[in-house]
Amino acid sequence: MSDYDRNASAAQYGRTFGQTTVAVDEGLRAYMLRIYNYMVLGLAITGLAALGIYMLSITSDASLAARSATGAAYALRGGMFLTKIGYYAFVSPLKWAIMLSPLAIVFLLSFGIERMRPAMAQVIFWLFAALMGLSLGSIFLMYTHTSIVRVFFITAASFGALSLWGYTTQRDLTGVGSFLLMGLFGIILASLVNLFLQAQMLQWIISVVGVLIFAGLTAYDTQRLKSEYLYGAMDGETMERSAIVGALSLYLNFINLFTLLLQLLGQRDE
Repeated sequence: MSDYDRNASAAQYGRTFGQTTVAVDEGLRAYMLRIYNYMVLGLAITGLAALGIYMLSITSDASLAARSATGAAYALRGGMFLTKIGYYAFVSPLKWAIMLSPLAIVFLLSFGIERMRPAMAQVIFWLFAALMGLSLGSIFLMYTHTSIVRVFFITAASFGALSLWGYTTQRDLTGVGSFLLMGLFGIILASLVNLFLQAQMLQWIISVVGVLIFAGLTAYDTQRLKSEYLYGAMDGETMERSAIVGALSLYLNFINLFTLLLQLLGQRDE
């Protein structure tokens, strides 16, 4: 009778453990899928905003062009002109507000999301993605459209492979992540210095090192998000907020990879 009870208990434990493992696997897949959905939708909003501001910023009609203090139209290549919207977005001091506003929202989401309801956090994330699109609209003036599309697909393929590796690898990337974060601060400082130096070689080095850093951060952040789900014991609202912050981190990795690769591989629109 004793042996029977032990065997029955072992069988019941096996079924319970198996059911728990399946539940965790399904929950983890749903959680990660939610993060990727947020990220992809954010990228779509960014792309549409960038394309929209670009289309509103150029015209072939000189009478609609913005004009300098001397009355000269802001001419672009190929017989195109910069509209008043384009002037405010890419030339006037307002461009700095457009460029820096996404950074302010990143800090807001990173440090204030615990006090937000998930619906509000979503709205702020979509607003952030749209503002990022406005700040990235100038790439259509600088690079050929063919090279932008090519670099985007290179970035998407690289990001997907790196994120998949971070999700599946058994190697602990915590130490690598700490090293990469220190490297990130280094390239931020180097970029600030190069704003004044305008050294092409330093910019090339920053771009190469930056690609390596954000490639590593993509794998690290994916593994970190997976671990947060497995060991975080999150409830519904906490999980939703965590998914939005996770999408923000992966989104930033993707955008930075894209812009740095564009600097290295993009073809300038001469």
